[in-house]
Amino acid sequence: MRTCLVVDDSSVIRKVARRILEGLDFHITEAEDGEKALEACKRSMPDAVLLDWNMPIMDGYEFLGNLRRMPGGDAPKVVFCTTENDVAHIARALHAGANEYIMKPFDKDIVTAKFQEVGLI
Repeated sequence: MRTCLVVDDSSVIRKVARRILEGLDFHITEAEDGEKALEACKRSMPDAVLLDWNMPIMDGYEFLGNLRRMPGGDAPKVVFCTTENDVAHIARALHAGANEYIMKPFDKDIVTAKFQEVGLI
């Protein structure tokens, strides 16, 4: 079964994402900040990461840089999920190694489309 790490400081967002992704046959792990997400990746590298930008301790951008430098960290498909919608943020995320970008609020159709675009489903 494919795995997805959902990284967001909002428990509500993690719950919504979990429901959507479990419906797409993903096994879900969760982290509430980038530091905990890195620890999860060290234990078991996921196939995908749904990643919030703005979080305490370590934000999504910093997490992504650390992930991509880890052994095997180039493998997960990373989909940034945030309220930041200006072109500079999107470009920065993609340049840092994100595969795709979605805006909050999101729904099942949006997540499904983006995960299809990056070849996860």
